[in-house]
Amino acid sequence: MHVGIIGLGRMGLNMAKRLIRDGHKVSAYNRSKDGRAEIATLGAQTPDSIKELVGLLKTPRVLWVMVPHGAPVSSVVHELTGLCEAGDIIIDGGNSHFTDSIQRAEALEKQGIYFLDIGVSGGIWGLERGYCLMAGGKKKAFDHIEPLLVSLAPGKQAALETTNRNHEYSSAALGYYHCGPSGAGHFVKMIHNAIEYGVMQSYAEGLELLKNADSKNLPENQRYDFDLREITELWRRGSVIGSWLLDLMTMALHDDKDLKNFSGIVPDSGEGRWALMEAIKQNTPAPNLANSLFTRFRSRQGNSFAERALSALRKEFGGHSENG
Repeated sequence: MHVGIIGLGRMGLNMAKRLIRDGHKVSAYNRSKDGRAEIATLGAQTPDSIKELVGLLKTPRVLWVMVPHGAPVSSVVHELTGLCEAGDIIIDGGNSHFTDSIQRAEALEKQGIYFLDIGVSGGIWGLERGYCLMAGGKKKAFDHIEPLLVSLAPGKQAALETTNRNHEYSSAALGYYHCGPSGAGHFVKMIHNAIEYGVMQSYAEGLELLKNADSKNLPENQRYDFDLREITELWRRGSVIGSWLLDLMTMALHDDKDLKNFSGIVPDSGEGRWALMEAIKQNTPAPNLANSLFTRFRSRQGNSFAERALSALRKEFGGHSENG
């Protein structure tokens, strides 16, 4: 297929490379000339504007947007709206809020333009491993771009076959899937990222328990000096808590066993907040998600006012010092 890609950041650039490697024709635009220069060496067309990019493709055009959610996506989609024709397909592969995707799809449908929201997971490793693709929107548009999804997805070999999978076949086993109507792809990606928060938090807390197992507060015969590099390496083999995240954690520990090169400040890009708001709207309990999100907030503070208030209260009612 011939696809136009807008945005050649960490994900977009590698997705373009993977598509070219699988025989697709790629035309790509990026505000920075650096990204364009790199992909041009692989044979991609690199126009100087979005307008020029659209002109390089024939209807039904496929334009895949890989820019940050919010204003950047809105700006690009607005510009494309004035350039595209009925039958063209615009894809948002970023982490937009699912309600924004619903609104964009409804607005574009009035002009006969299809809009697909496709959550993409795979990070900087996707070029070699492939990407998990969670799609929402009209099935007709999904079917049209399926050759692109086949090339981007990791394929059936990426995981063991589910032996009791006896329902009607879908492409989920290949690493891409039509999750439902507009917004469904970004909804599934939102929950995916919320789960990621929780899993990461569980690993982080467990590893800290292991690291502090030699604390002087413990009886001497109950102290252990664990090598976390080897413990995580061990868990990667046969353990029920094995995962790709554990693989990455093990790699990080082997590079820096005490993680001294990290400050411990953990940003969040929004999906965990959105998922927690959905939990509140649904009356669905999600305590682990809430804890993992609030822990990220806490990581960005020094001694917060709340903690100083707690310390002051301990002193006032019990005469406790901060050292005991």
